[in-house]
Amino acid sequence: QVRLEESGGGLVQAGGSLRLSCAASGRSLSTYTMAWFRQPPGKEREFVAAISWATGVTDSTDSVKGRFTMSRDNAKMTVYLQMSSLKPEDTAGYYCAADTSRSLYTRRGTYDYATWGQGTQVTVSS
Repeated sequence: QVRLEESGGGLVQAGGSLRLSCAASGRSLSTYTMAWFRQPPGKEREFVAAISWATGVTDSTDSVKGRFTMSRDNAKMTVYLQMSSLKPEDTAGYYCAADTSRSLYTRRGTYDYATWGQGTQVTVSS
């Protein structure tokens, strides 16, 4: 069973950058499509980005395109979310998730991901 742990969150001014990491333990991530979700205060959890284990193809929600980049290092069993040009509306708890079904495709639903980390808080001040 894979376990996920996020790190790298914090307080940053608008326009700044952060890099989130999601480290896995228990088993390899190499056959799991991975994703980042976020949950703003008082709102539902929403899709941010995903990366296919098979093709390396990434998908991201429109609001972060051109600002956020997701990547993975299977040897380190870690996925990353590089965030730049941060905005106050990016403030949220950020969660990584693993699709353990071995699907080749990236998917955007929370129900598509079986394993979740505990999250890391990102706060962007204006």
